[in-house]
Amino acid sequence: MIRTIDALNAAAVRIGGETPRLDAEVLLAHHFGCSRGELLLKPDRSFDPQAYEKLVDRRASGEPVAHITGSREFWSLSLKVSPAVLIPRPDTETLVEVALKLCAHPPARILDLGTGSGALLLAALSEWSTTTGLGVDASPTALAVAQENAQSTGLAGRASFQLGNWGEGLDERFDLILSNPPYIAELEELSEEVRSHEPPSALFAGADGLDDYRRILPQLPGLLNPGGLAVLEIGHTQGPALLAMAAAHGFNASLHCDLAGRDRCVSLYVAPFKPPA
Repeated sequence: MIRTIDALNAAAVRIGGETPRLDAEVLLAHHFGCSRGELLLKPDRSFDPQAYEKLVDRRASGEPVAHITGSREFWSLSLKVSPAVLIPRPDTETLVEVALKLCAHPPARILDLGTGSGALLLAALSEWSTTTGLGVDASPTALAVAQENAQSTGLAGRASFQLGNWGEGLDERFDLILSNPPYIAELEELSEEVRSHEPPSALFAGADGLDDYRRILPQLPGLLNPGGLAVLEIGHTQGPALLAMAAAHGFNASLHCDLAGRDRCVSLYVAPFKPPA
């Protein structure tokens, strides 16, 4: 019988890349139908080496772990993912952290523009028990994934989703707007894993990566309640451009860094919103 530790070591060598051991452990836990933590606490288990090798083959060929397992954790929520949606990244949790920090009171209504898997909206709703929210996306397939995630997290009663092109046609105002729009320049280099497996519509935004901000920012004044706040994810080099765009549309704006110390999002507001001192 092949020992679990030997299978993991061999898988990590085959997978390579930045996190080979982590990937090998997540895939073996998926094979067992348990969490990675449970696997590490009880590693010695009987398993089907050939079935596990098939999972490792997929990862070694460049397929994202989240597509193989069908799920990704975000803000302690286990979310379904598929090739129809952007895989939620830990860096994007920065937007939720900023919103929690800047909102003195729970927002009554949240809008998530380009909701994808629903990660941002559902994470925020998990923190504010009385809040409701709307996720908008241009992809019906992505909205189906978001709706499944709302159901599986127990948040479907407070989250709704609808097809749309950013904020166009919305006749409601919101206290908090969250968005992780596409912000990759068309010719920017990306890993083959991302370029080949994630939806281009969720990645690329014109020659400079700013096209969707040009669409979203003019819509925000008509979507925000007085005293409302918007938090948008950005590329780590785009801070100066976003601050200039925000000022041109009458917003006060601040940049916020992720755990690596890189600019990750911009917060935008107009009076009477007052961020905490």
